[in-house]
Parts: sequence; structure tokens; C-alpha cells
Amino acid sequence: MVHGTHNSEIDPRNKDVKIFINGEFFHRDDAKISVFDSGYLIGDGVWEGMRLHNDVVVFIDLHLNRLWHSAKAIGMNLIFTKEDLVNDIQKTLAVNDMHNNIHLRVMVTRGIKKTPTQDPRFTISGPNLVIITEHKKASIESKEHGVTLFTSTIRRGSPDSLDPRLNCHSKLHEVQALMQAIEAGADEALMLDVNGFVATCNATNFFMVKDSEVWTSTGEYCMNGITRGNVISVCNNNGISCKQKNFSLFDVYGADEAFVTGTFGGVTPVTKIDGKTIGDGKFGKLSRKVSNLYEQLIQSETS
Repeated sequence: MVHGTHNSEIDPRNKDVKIFINGEFFHRDDAKISVFDSGYLIGDGVWEGMRLHNDVVVFIDLHLNRLWHSAKAIGMNLIFTKEDLVNDIQKTLAVNDMHNNIHLRVMVTRGIKKTPTQDPRFTISGPNLVIITEHKKASIESKEHGVTLFTSTIRRGSPDSLDPRLNCHSKLHEVQALMQAIEAGADEALMLDVNGFVATCNATNFFMVKDSEVWTSTGEYCMNGITRGNVISVCNNNGISCKQKNFSLFDVYGADEAFVTGTFGGVTPVTKIDGKTIGDGKFGKLSRKVSNLYEQLIQSETS
């Protein structure tokens, strides 16, 4: 059985969701993109994952800003505005009659190429926009159970190669890291930076707790996660010391607690790393407090 931070409760409604592709809607079984699409050919695209709670796409401005920043960084000209995209998202939610516990995936690729090549000058269409919305409620059982991590030999790249803050379609190194973790019997991968310090996980951001302090990486070698930023903020706003710093596996193995953050799962406890039990191997007291504060932040966004 697959276990990880993206475990969700089974929802039969997802069998008939309609997918938005460039202004049209298709049943999920009929939703297709050309094999000449830049994203399929070479992973040339950017994306965002968002959550809908009580008819509100939470933190949408932060997600839109990151999407536009990523598109600009790779030289992709978005021919629609943020307002246009918000309207398309709302149309997709409406056609699927979705209101709560929804996961949205917005994907933008450079477009269709006239021949397989990495050269963007061979692109013959505007960007392809795909919006996938699904009924996805995070599994409470999985959240309480927590996840185990394995430290991969695959490092997070430096900003002068593939900047880790770029939320692009090219995720192969994260997949490699995850494969190592799965083959080692863990749920997900912990990844180090080029200097050997703890950076992030393959799909989430990593935090540890030591002596009532919350630690996370400097942010130089990890995805600039929306949830990560919000968790740092709720700690700072509620008297919890949260330090962005370099630390190693030596520190991690001696942590009192650990957790990971992501848009879908929120705050998920980490029970073991490289076979070593973290704390008492359960959802730690401070980790749970941070999780509750983050959930309160979401509630404030939707009330």
C-alpha cells in the first residue's frame, strides 16, 4: 500500500471530473495533450498545487505570484492575466460542483513544438494551460501515523544549475530521490544540499524540533513552499522560536520531533529517518501545536 504525505480518502466523484484544457472542458478519460507539447517533450513548464476550502482557494495570491515568477524565470510569456486564470479556476470548480476539500493542479507549458527539440523557437502555439481539480481530503489516519524518511544520495541542486525554488515540470531528480527512499523501505526522501546540510524532502519541506525550537533550512536549496512560509510565520506570530539555519543529519538524528509541510498535507509528522526513531516516534507536542496553528490560519482565510 502506498503511504506518504499525499495520501487521500477515496472519493468516487473523481471518476467523472472534467479537466480544463485551453478554455475547454473534457471528461478526465478524454483529457489529452499533444505528444509535441513542450512539457511532455522536455519538461518545459511550470505548475502550482492549491487547495479549496469552503469555496476559497487559500493563499491564491501567493501561488499566483510564484507561478508568474517561475514563468518569467524560464522566459515563458503568459498570454493571460492573473485575473483570467482565477476566472478559469472558478469555472473549473463550478462545472465540477466543487466547494470544499479540493486539490487543484494548474499546469502551464510553453506550448506545442513543430518537431521534438529543446529549442523554444520551434514552439508553434501559445502556452498550454491545464487545470485539474479533484475531491481530495487528506487522510487523517495517514497524518496521525506520520511518515518515514530515507536520506537520498541525490542532492538538491545549486541556484546556478536548476534553482530549487523553480516549481517546474522537470522533477526527475526528486523522482530519483524518492525511488531510493522507496527501495530502502521508507515513505519519502530527505535531501541534502550541495554542502551536505539538510535541505528539503522530495515533495515537501522539512522541519525539526530541538529543545522547543523549530529548525528548517536556510531556504537556499529548497522549494520556496507556500506552506513552509506560512508555518514559519505562524511560529513567529505565536511565540515559537523558528530558525532558518544550516544543520546536518547529526542534528536531525538527535531531534525531539520532526515534520514536513506541503500544500496538500499541511503539517505531517516524521517518525523515523534512516531507520532511526525521531523522539518517541509519534506526532510530537510542538509539531501538533504548529499544525493546529496552521489549520487556524486556513480557517481565518476562509471565514
